[in-house]
Amino acid sequence: MVQTKHYHIVVADNLITGSVKNLPKGCDNFTFIKCDVNDYNDLSAIMLAFKFDYVFHYAALVGVKRTLNNPIAVLQDIEGIKNILNLSKNTGVKRVFYSSSSEVYGEPVEFPQNEHTTPLNSRLPYAIVKNVGEAFFKSYYKEFGLPFTIFRFFNTYGPKQSSDFVVSKFIDAALNNNDITIYGNGLQTRTFCYIDDNIEATTRIFEKSLHLNEVVNIGNSTETTIVELAERIIAMTGSSSSIIHLDPLKEGDMTRRQPDNSKMLSVLNRKLLTIEQGINKVLELKYSLVNK
Repeated sequence: MVQTKHYHIVVADNLITGSVKNLPKGCDNFTFIKCDVNDYNDLSAIMLAFKFDYVFHYAALVGVKRTLNNPIAVLQDIEGIKNILNLSKNTGVKRVFYSSSSEVYGEPVEFPQNEHTTPLNSRLPYAIVKNVGEAFFKSYYKEFGLPFTIFRFFNTYGPKQSSDFVVSKFIDAALNNNDITIYGNGLQTRTFCYIDDNIEATTRIFEKSLHLNEVVNIGNSTETTIVELAERIIAMTGSSSSIIHLDPLKEGDMTRRQPDNSKMLSVLNRKLLTIEQGINKVLELKYSLVNK
């Protein structure tokens, strides 16, 4: 794993989907600044003050329901992409990293979904912004020589994830014996990557200068239906929750997801955690916090 003591890390975030309580405490090499990266003046003050060597642009409005309900706010994230790239090229940044998404694949045309096949068949603002973002990063490399790596993240989860994402939402409902709601029949598949696997892969790519000017899928390749996920969480928590099926979403709920994660596996040189192992890790932390 990355040895953070060798770096000074600055996190800039507007906390729309994050929380101060999730930030590390007692670290003399960590700084948090509340900032909207879509605001050039906000971001430029930070970029000019610190003169970063490396920038990870992970800021975005996320969450299926949130992005569907706020399409204009999603499109505004294009400003943040441009701000990051313009300031990076003008302040000597050595490499920029971009959090893209499995949503760029739209409704898939082949499995597994590989980095060289992007059908561009999704018209949702979130998918459009991620596609536009990838084009910006590649174009800034061609035009200005600004090195990049694009991470296409597939569902990532962990103990500190916001409760409006599927794994954390189901776990919270199960622990409280509340109904678990699923859109449609629940047979749509997703793959679930535990946060530790995500972080280890991305930091190794950074530290070892791997996949320079490339796109890398970051995610597990084992498909799980949403209803299977709910049933598994209910069983693992010993919950009395019922599964309630709602009407299918009109848009934004693709039928399948499965990445070609061969690049990620090559970086880690090991298997990824299974969904059961990951859920157990989340539950262990939640139980330890309750018992403190």
